[in-house]
Amino acid sequence: MTQTTAAAVPQQEARLAPGSPGDRAIKRRRVLDILDAAGRDSLLLTSNTALTWYLDGSRVHISLAGDPIAALLVARDGDHLVTFNNEAGRIAAEELPLGVNLHAVPWYANLHQAAAAVGNGALPPLSEAEVAAELRAARQHLLPAESARYALLSADVARIMTDVLSAARPDTTEFALVSALAARVVAAGAEPLVLLCNGSSRSTFRHPLATHAPLGRRAMAVVCARRDGLVANVTRWIRFDAGIPGERDAESRIAAVEADIFDATVPGTRLDRIFTEIQAAYVRHGFGADQWEQHHQGGPAGYAGRDPRVTADATDTVVLDQAFTWNPSGPGVKIEDTVQLTESGLRILTVDPRWPVATVNGLERPMTLQL
Repeated sequence: MTQTTAAAVPQQEARLAPGSPGDRAIKRRRVLDILDAAGRDSLLLTSNTALTWYLDGSRVHISLAGDPIAALLVARDGDHLVTFNNEAGRIAAEELPLGVNLHAVPWYANLHQAAAAVGNGALPPLSEAEVAAELRAARQHLLPAESARYALLSADVARIMTDVLSAARPDTTEFALVSALAARVVAAGAEPLVLLCNGSSRSTFRHPLATHAPLGRRAMAVVCARRDGLVANVTRWIRFDAGIPGERDAESRIAAVEADIFDATVPGTRLDRIFTEIQAAYVRHGFGADQWEQHHQGGPAGYAGRDPRVTADATDTVVLDQAFTWNPSGPGVKIEDTVQLTESGLRILTVDPRWPVATVNGLERPMTLQL
């Protein structure tokens, strides 16, 4: 195993490691607190969610569908990032935060075993699975620099949605629409993790992968885009006619369901309590008691699309500066934005002032764009 540092390879003009030294110091302290509570000397981070959070936005993937190409040992003597020899140059030049020791192993080595062996503690390192709840809690409170990066990404994604959907026509195909969205997301330096679209012929599907079908009279698009480790999630609807009364009524009622969820998202509330409120909100606004069963309802956001999805078993507690993406849905309707809970209330992050909105319980919420 060879070792290098960020200083060993000249920084490239194309990209600098995004991490904030101030934020990273707080994150390291949070992990050391986890080690103290467990009576251990090190923790092995292996998932993309944990790695991008702890490294404050470093890209540690090649394939979006594959495992990370790095593992990190957080030990009392420092942070040790282990990667393959064919990845080490790029990692050192563009992704390695200051103060992180980089170790290269052959491309055929067992990455996790190699990272665990870097430590010198008497006990093997903790795994993520052993402290999953503690790591989620450490990620909840977004720090200043990552909050700023999240807001910029979310605004970029909202603008991309406006630009692309405004140019759509009834004969535009679903594939053409998501292709245009993907191109713009990548051009913004982000990775399109999820791209969904349904035209009017497929409006019953709540996770509609695109097809060659034309949009027709009405369409939904969904983008989940990742940049610097953070994931922004947004859903938007367009319509090429005035709509029908039942459709417009359902759109108004699903926004009311979301407003009730927003009201329940306050510091100190457990996620399972919010889940109970979600179930009641569907009934309250005329969708029926079974609608929550037809699609997941969202939850905390940040370095994972949902961290975690809210269920009756989710007992994490809401904190200030935490991000959320709730996505209530009903037959032919859905609403979704990425928001952050601040001292002054919920702040909508995925916002573009050009998109039409209606005020719902004091917040501007997206309407269907009529073209």
